[in-house]
Amino acid sequence: MTQQILCVDDEPNVLQAFERQFRKRYELHTALGPEKGLEGLTADGPFAVVVSDLRMPVMDGIEFLARVRERWPDTVRIMLTGQADLSAAIAAVNQGKVFQFLSKPCDSETLARALDAGLEHHRLITAERELLEQTLRGSIGVMSEILGLANPVAFSRAERIRRYVLQIATQLNLAELWQYELAAMLSQIGCVAVPPDVLEKYYDARPLDSTEMRILESQGEVGQKLLARIPRLEGIAEMVGRQHTCRIKPTGSDTTVTIGARLLSVALEFDQLLMRGIDPAEALADMQRRGAHDPRFLAALKQVNVQQVEREVRLVAVGGLRTGMTTNCEVRSRNGVLLMGSGLELTASAIARLQTFAGTVGVAEPISVRMPHVHTEPVAPAGVLNGNGPAHGMNL
Repeated sequence: MTQQILCVDDEPNVLQAFERQFRKRYELHTALGPEKGLEGLTADGPFAVVVSDLRMPVMDGIEFLARVRERWPDTVRIMLTGQADLSAAIAAVNQGKVFQFLSKPCDSETLARALDAGLEHHRLITAERELLEQTLRGSIGVMSEILGLANPVAFSRAERIRRYVLQIATQLNLAELWQYELAAMLSQIGCVAVPPDVLEKYYDARPLDSTEMRILESQGEVGQKLLARIPRLEGIAEMVGRQHTCRIKPTGSDTTVTIGARLLSVALEFDQLLMRGIDPAEALADMQRRGAHDPRFLAALKQVNVQQVEREVRLVAVGGLRTGMTTNCEVRSRNGVLLMGSGLELTASAIARLQTFAGTVGVAEPISVRMPHVHTEPVAPAGVLNGNGPAHGMNL
C-alpha cells in the first residue's frame, strides 16, 4: 500500500521547507506548481496524500485538487493556504472533496497530524475497496459458474466478452477496471430468461425475427433487474442493462456506467461478428467503417489477443479432466444435453458436474481439450487497419 505524499506549491522556498521538515518522516515528493504536480502524479503515483496550495498561477488549488479527485479518487487531498477565505474553503470541499483545509502559517506538528490522518484515511479507503473487490469478485465468480452450469454457451460467450473488455480497458488505462471486468462476466446472466431455441438460433448465426430479437435484447434488462438487488452492484447492473443500447460516442461527460456500457456494446458486436465466421481483422474493419463505436475502443480492440494453442489438442475421458484445461468442443451427455460449451476453462465444479453425468446418463467421451499453456497474438498488427499506432495511456 502506497505511503507517498506529494506537496504542490508555486513557491520553491515553501517546498524546501516541506523537505527539511518531513523528508525523514514521510516518503515525500514535491512539485513546483499544479502542472508539475499532475505530471508527478502520473509518473510517480499512486500517492496516498496530496497537499496543495490554493493560490497558484494558471491553475488554482481548487481546480488542481478537482482534477486529482477525478483521475485518482483514492488519493486523500489536503488544502494549505495563506488565504483564510471561507468561500475558497467551501469550493475546495465541494469540488475537490478536500479531506482537510489548513491555513498558513501552519506549524509542523499540526501539519504532521493532518498528514498522519490523511495516510490513515487512505489506508481505510484502500482496505475497503480491496475488500469490496475481492468479495464481489468471489461472489460473481460463483454466479458465473452457476450460469455456466445452467447455460454453457452463454457462459462461454460471457468469458469471451470479459477478455475483450479487460484488454480494451487495460490498453486505455481506464480507471475502475474491476467494475468493467465484473460487468462483462455478468453480461449474459439475463439469458436465463431467454428461451433455449432463441439462444440456439442466435449462437448458430441463424436469422431471428423481430419478436425473437426483442426477447434476446431484453436479456440485458433482465440481468439489470437481477443484479440491482445486490448491494454495491447498482452501477454494474446498469452497465449490463444498457449493453444493447449504449453505442454512442463519448460526450465529454461520460460516467463509469456509460463507459462500461459502451465497452460491453463494442465487445458484444465484435464477438457476434466472430460467431458468424468473420475473420477478426475483417470484423474490426467493418465496425470501424460503420462508425457506431468510440474509435479509441476500436483501436484498442485491434490489440486484443487471440489465443493460439502451443500444445496439441488431447482427447481425454471424464476421469482425466483437470482444472485449467479448456474444452475444445461442446461437451454433451449421451442423450444429447449440452453440458459445456467450447472454449471454457474447466473448474472444479464443472468437472464435478461432468462426473455426475458420467455416473448417471453418461457423457460422450473422449472429450477434446486444450492444455493450459498458450501464447497470444493480436487481432492485427498495429497500423494494419488504420494509420494509427496502438492507443496507450488514454484516460476517459
